[in-house]
Formats: sequence, C-alpha cells, structure tokens
Amino acid sequence: MALSAPPRRLPKTSATAPKDTPAIILVEPQLGENIGMAARAMLNNALGDMRLVAPVHGWPNEHAIKPASGAGIVLDGVQVFDSTSAAIADLSHVYATTARDRDLTKPVLTPRAAAAEMREIFAAGGRPGVLFGREAWGLNNDDVTLADAVISVPMNPTFASINLAQAVLLVGYEWFQAGDDTPDADVRMSKSTRPANKQELIGMFEHLEKELDDCGFLRPPEKRPAMIRTIRNMFQRAQMTEQEVRTFRGIISGLIRRHERPRE
Repeated sequence: MALSAPPRRLPKTSATAPKDTPAIILVEPQLGENIGMAARAMLNNALGDMRLVAPVHGWPNEHAIKPASGAGIVLDGVQVFDSTSAAIADLSHVYATTARDRDLTKPVLTPRAAAAEMREIFAAGGRPGVLFGREAWGLNNDDVTLADAVISVPMNPTFASINLAQAVLLVGYEWFQAGDDTPDADVRMSKSTRPANKQELIGMFEHLEKELDDCGFLRPPEKRPAMIRTIRNMFQRAQMTEQEVRTFRGIISGLIRRHERPRE
C-alpha cells in the first residue's frame, strides 16, 4: 500500500519528469541525504520513478532536498510503501542489487546486461524495477527472493564497497547508455570553421615541403620521399580544420619573411 506524503516546497528545475523508465526502489533507506543523492543520480540518467520502502526517518525528509541538487522533480514524485512486495506489485520484472553471494539460484547480470534486458522488457510491454538495499547491509534474502534476477557490479574484488547513490548511478548510467546514440568519439569545432578538405591539406603540405626543400631540410635526396610521408602522416592525424590549415600556412609564410628580412 502506498503511503501519502504532505506537499513540500522544492527547488525549481527545468528538467521534465522522465516517463517509461525502470522503477528505482530504495528499501529502508536510512539517510535523507542518500535519498537526495540517489534522486540526483536518477535524473542524470533520465530516470523518474523513485519508490521508498519504509524509510527509516520517514518521508518527506528535508535532508534530501539539498543533495538532490535540483532533482526536485524526482523527489516530488516519490511513492512510499510499507513493504517491498507492495512497492513492486505493478512491476513485471524485478532486479535485486547485491554484492554478496546468496544461497539462492538466480541469474546474475552486470548493470550493462540488465539495462539491455530492461529495454527489451519495455519494448515487449512490461515494466521493470530495481531494488537497492539499506546502506548498512543491503537487501535481506526475503527481498532478493522476490527478484527475477540479481545485478552485481564487477569491481575491484578486494574493495567492492559502494554507497547507495553510487549504486543507483551505475545502474542508471547503463540504462541511459543502452538507449543513447552519442558517438564514442566526436570532434567538436567552432561553427565558424569546418574540417579541412584534402585539397586544402595537400596545398599546405606542398607549401611546407617547398620551404623545407629551400632550406635544405629534406636531404639527402634518397630519404626525401620517406621524410615527406612521415610529415604528411603526422599532420593527417591532427584532423585539422580549415582555419587551422590557413593559420599554419600563415606561420610558414611568417617564418620565411622573418628570415628573408635584412638584419639590422
């Protein structure tokens, strides 16, 4: 049974409430600060459905507001339940987060694998949720028993301890990444320029090579082809913009003019 909470004033934010996302269920959270930080981690990753099971200090909790750092929209939508079974009643698939071995036979997934599976569950019309346990000792076995699978984060085996908000962030991050199409590598540049085309690059190469020939750098002649390939390959890796090519050609011209100027 969901418990009602009196209204409270929270900082305004420009963020919108995410829809159709996994429920994040905090079981018996002890500190309001941790609830606030978990809400912040959720909104970072476009998660909006936070549920609390029997929070130790009740709800609402003023100590959650500041650590939420603008994620008041998540706190505004918090649902409070008196039991884990009530909190997950409308869910079709439940994951339990735990770092401890349990005497239970269940699939064990990484956050990445669980996120991909949750995307598939939504696509099939289901609704998943993730259980996170109390800060001091995590979930009890009765809660884990209610889950369809366990999420375990692969970390340093000699120091795998993470706090509640970190756990929510890890799971939330993988959920967000599973639906994000941001390229792994991206070259960002000013709107006033663009990537240099090959004609511009070759013009720069020929300009530089002429001056290097004139100053005697590309010697002996039998090594000149290999030296030119090395120089061109070096500049190719730089992924220069049209503005950078023009600037570099200006540098070459400036150096030549300096050396051609009579000494005073």
